[in-house]
Amino acid sequence: MILTSGQLFWLKTLPNPPSYPTLEEDIECDVLVVGGGVSGGHCAHYLNKAGCKVVVIDKRKIGLGSTSANTGLLQFMNDKMLSTIINSFGMEIGLRHYQLCREAISKLKDIGKQFNLDPQFYERNSLYYATSPDDVSKILLEYQLLKEQKFEVDYLSKHDILKLFSFSKPAALFCKDDAEVNPFRYVHGLFQKMEERHVRIFEQTELKKIAHYKNEVIAITNTQKKIRAKKVIFAAGYEAQETRREKNAVLTSSFAIVTNPVSDLSTWHERSLIWETARPYLYFRTTSDKRIIAGGLDIPTTDPIELENKQITKAEMLLKEVKNLFPQLQLRVDFSWSAVFGSTHDGLPMIAEYEQYPNCYFVLVYGGNGTVYSQFLAEILADVITKGSHSDFDMYRNGRK
Repeated sequence: MILTSGQLFWLKTLPNPPSYPTLEEDIECDVLVVGGGVSGGHCAHYLNKAGCKVVVIDKRKIGLGSTSANTGLLQFMNDKMLSTIINSFGMEIGLRHYQLCREAISKLKDIGKQFNLDPQFYERNSLYYATSPDDVSKILLEYQLLKEQKFEVDYLSKHDILKLFSFSKPAALFCKDDAEVNPFRYVHGLFQKMEERHVRIFEQTELKKIAHYKNEVIAITNTQKKIRAKKVIFAAGYEAQETRREKNAVLTSSFAIVTNPVSDLSTWHERSLIWETARPYLYFRTTSDKRIIAGGLDIPTTDPIELENKQITKAEMLLKEVKNLFPQLQLRVDFSWSAVFGSTHDGLPMIAEYEQYPNCYFVLVYGGNGTVYSQFLAEILADVITKGSHSDFDMYRNGRK
């Protein structure tokens, strides 16, 4: 699967990333993690902490899958609002999911503090605005729910928004406890730290065949080497759908741009993350060097030719949206790309087990909060593998009601 197309901004911020060897010998481990992105990285991180002997393989170089196109917004709110998840799953599950998302941002910060490499993690607030007057009632309902459940959130009227920003919208939520990160630097900081802790990491090493036995799995790579493991975790992002199609998963594609650096961002209140109630939604953030990232305009295809044909037009549209919010800024597009994007029909990420893949787990961190999801799903799965259970596991298993 071709995951990205265009000019990826994050690669510029780490031009000489750490590198790892290709597997050239038969090896054994407790857990084999297939995927060298943020999802696989977190799985390896928590399993290593639990005392497991872990091996990670990636058919590309580390971080060059979907992580390289991730725009790095870390938020406790989801693509589906708390009220919607409660309608689908009930108050207990909806609230617990949102709590895990909030806790994950703090844990991501703590993990990043351990790196030798600066992940450019910054705490931010978020503005979630009503795209149209018809959406004000949704904003009010969500505000009441979040406030009742002790989330740090304020309701902003049209006048309130105009006092803080250079634009106005019908209403908005102003959420605290969110953050932004450079996902490419983060994932390399994570793997660099794990190598220090004796996790074995192999790049350009592709899983080609897999044989399942009662108490182990034997994986054969493109180098014709064998990896004998007790468990296998497929953390291959959207490409996991090529191994085993999940009926709850939906693959589409999205677009993003990064502008030139801006000297004065004073009209952008606290450099907050910005997004909207429309679906698919637009979103905006700033970078450490004062550029603006804008993304969205999703389309229901993963065809690389169609994405490439639409990229220039979509980039122009995204730049226009930024200028609509901040007309005083002199902006141009310096980087633009498209990327495959995954979500689920029911709005929650997944840890999937399939009868045809015994001793294997598929970690599907699908949705706009993928980095956040990857933290707590990895923590849950590490407990399931090493302790036999986790209290939140059933919430994210495939086949849930």
